[in-house]
Amino acid sequence: MVSDVHGNAGALAEAGEGADALICLGDLVLFLDYADHSRGIFPDLFGVENADLIVELRTARRFDEARDLGRRLWAELGVDRAGAIESAVRRQYAEMFAALPTPTYATYGNVDIPTLWPEYAGPGTTVLDGERIELDGLVFGFVGGGLHSPMRTPYEISEEEYAAKVEALGEVDVLCSHIPPDVPELTYDTVARRFERGSRALLDAIRRVRPRYALFGHVHQPLARRMRVGRTECVNVGHFAATGRPWTLEW
Repeated sequence: MVSDVHGNAGALAEAGEGADALICLGDLVLFLDYADHSRGIFPDLFGVENADLIVELRTARRFDEARDLGRRLWAELGVDRAGAIESAVRRQYAEMFAALPTPTYATYGNVDIPTLWPEYAGPGTTVLDGERIELDGLVFGFVGGGLHSPMRTPYEISEEEYAAKVEALGEVDVLCSHIPPDVPELTYDTVARRFERGSRALLDAIRRVRPRYALFGHVHQPLARRMRVGRTECVNVGHFAATGRPWTLEW
């Protein structure tokens, strides 16, 4: 199981070795690598110095200034913003989806563009969002995307829309999502020094349905990588872009 792949196609191609299936919890796209500012769509378009600056502004939570910088850089570049981003994302998706093993079960992250996935997901990849499947006797439910945040990433939705997808799952043994349940220890990023958006609907479902596991990513350097909520083991399956190591679920 992997999450937050962010362009690490080489490790992704090996992530399913020895497993019956690979589960991917989203964020295939790399817009900007906060550990290496030379990697990603943003530095490719605007250079490393501007990438350094926008990371500095976002880390300091000066989001309005970061957006102003972005608008100025796009204006100076003089190209169609949506078209340039889509072209770059398409190049990454072609590489990422080609690396996915068969079978793969995947859902979207907050930086993914769901409308493009049908063009790249091959027959060995099943995309699920607000849907469930049964694997070897366990029912897995999938909820993709993130909630609205100051970062304004591509696939952020309202709490109501997100909660409806969680509700549609019903009873599951394993609850799979990109973002974590709204628990402070699971949503706080110790390097970015901020709380990321977690879902109250996920937390309510964990308390109500009591799945064996709740699995997620999104928070790259969490205060707690795993903890119990009632009988449910909540696990951040890891920042795959940085570690290149999948998390294994055995039963």
